[in-house]
Amino acid sequence: MSALRPSPRSGILEIQAYVPGKSAVPGGRKIYKLSSNETPLGPSPLAIEAYRGLADALEIYPDGSATRLREAIATRYGLDPARIVCGNGSDDILHLLAAAYVGPGDEVVFTEHGFLVYRIATLAAGGRPIVVAETNYTADVDAILAHVTPRTKIVFLANPNNPTGTYLPFDEVKRLHAGLPSDVILVLDGAYAEYVRRNDYAEGLELVATSENVVMTRTFSKIHGLANLRIGWCYAPADICDVLNRTRGPFNLNGAAIEAGIAALADTAHLEKSVAHNSKWIAWLEHELTALGLSVTPSVGNFILIHFPSVAGKSAAEADAFLIANGIVVRDVKSYGLPNSLRMTVGSEEANRLVVETLRAFLSKSAAHA
Repeated sequence: MSALRPSPRSGILEIQAYVPGKSAVPGGRKIYKLSSNETPLGPSPLAIEAYRGLADALEIYPDGSATRLREAIATRYGLDPARIVCGNGSDDILHLLAAAYVGPGDEVVFTEHGFLVYRIATLAAGGRPIVVAETNYTADVDAILAHVTPRTKIVFLANPNNPTGTYLPFDEVKRLHAGLPSDVILVLDGAYAEYVRRNDYAEGLELVATSENVVMTRTFSKIHGLANLRIGWCYAPADICDVLNRTRGPFNLNGAAIEAGIAALADTAHLEKSVAHNSKWIAWLEHELTALGLSVTPSVGNFILIHFPSVAGKSAAEADAFLIANGIVVRDVKSYGLPNSLRMTVGSEEANRLVVETLRAFLSKSAAHA
């Protein structure tokens, strides 16, 4: 007997669709959007100019290989452009990797507070997500290795991790790689790598260059401020690049994205300004929020994870509602297994100060009604 309607492959209906951070509040008032880790400085003026320069050529297909962008990335980081693959955001690369290397019954390992797309890409490919507990909101190398089996195909590691803001030192990343079988791909997701200012951190370029099973992914959505154009890329072994180029869309990066990305890479002054702003205000926010009695996980990204007590009047959900009522939109992270926490992007000076004052008022209000 035939089915009454088309049915998706097993695992697809287990996917909880990705829900991005909110971008609006009721009433149409001015909002401070701090829910999606967007840079408050916006993109480089050079990138904006390059984007506008494509307005008279919209009928022309882009370069399907994003050759000039790959060459610009290679020049910036000292890489082989033949080992760079670009995508429609770095999550496009994550999906391509899962689709190419994971099948029914295969396992993909990632940590409990890792990027939600890891689970989505795994299930979409027919694989089985293996979720590993973290230690103090940080990936645990020994725990990850303990969950690797002969069925493991990929280990996803966000470094730094979103939404916790924690990271693994490079020695720990190398120890993780050394413990993996040679046929397991280690994916180092470095979406926030440019923000890190720690001497023991490295993005993973060296490991990719000297290994056959390590892929590093990056994005232009964060520090370069080009989230609307969806530019991602990876540096990978030649064999993996060959697989990705066989399976990706033929024009998976548009022409405006290519030109804006090239211009953004050239504007190092804008990048340095973004790093300086973030370093100053993330330290200030951690200090001020801790002084309010809140717990904050130290972050090396452009966001912080704020923990609230699970008591009536002071919960994360009530704080979120209070912030929204005051025009501030942060990220509810219940879907990441953090029901008593909120993630806040480091915003402009005005936005950062407003968040602290609003949370001060929220906590005072809660105390008055205790």
